[in-house]
Amino acid sequence: MELDTSTMAALWGAVIFSGLYHGINPGMGWPLAVSAGLMEGRHRAMARAIGALAAGHLLAMLAILLPFSMMTVLVTGQIEIRIGAGLLVVAMGLYLLINRRHPRLLARIHPTRLVLWSFLAAMAHGAGLMLVPIYLGICGIDAGDGGHEAAQELMGQNVVSAFIVALAHTAAMTIAGGLIAAAIYFYLGLKFLSRTWFNLDVIWAWSLVIVGSFGIYHAFDGH
Repeated sequence: MELDTSTMAALWGAVIFSGLYHGINPGMGWPLAVSAGLMEGRHRAMARAIGALAAGHLLAMLAILLPFSMMTVLVTGQIEIRIGAGLLVVAMGLYLLINRRHPRLLARIHPTRLVLWSFLAAMAHGAGLMLVPIYLGICGIDAGDGGHEAAQELMGQNVVSAFIVALAHTAAMTIAGGLIAAAIYFYLGLKFLSRTWFNLDVIWAWSLVIVGSFGIYHAFDGH
């Protein structure tokens, strides 16, 4: 299914916006980058930490998106896949609304293992799931009778799309989180952070519910 230009632009805008949103969220790790810079007394340590957080986040996005891209060989069940993905995202959001406790596993990871921490944090908070309905919309796939070779070609195209979506999303996240970390490290300081700390847990959970519902609606709507 070919998507019109405005719909495609809106979907790619959602990829970038979700990346910025993830970057702003302290739960995705930018306070750890500030801490790394302050502990070592060098801004390069903060930059390395941001890079490690970005790498872990990218791996988490791919770990979620790639299985869905490979499901495109099941071309007769695309609507079902999109509805199922939306339901999964909604369920994750409802779970986070009910269970407000942060995963204990994250607290047990050594501060130097930021790639692993970032990967697990993104998985635990459903960050990759939030991207799935948007990604499936970008794929814009319809059921068809193209045969096995066409299905393989479609799967290959969607695997490439998964990498592009994950990279664009992670780049936006890194820029947003990096700018906040740099502003606090160079200008605002820890006192500002302690006074203005914000918790996005409830907003984050509701955003999962909204994105999942949006994906379900558009699956039924034929987009």
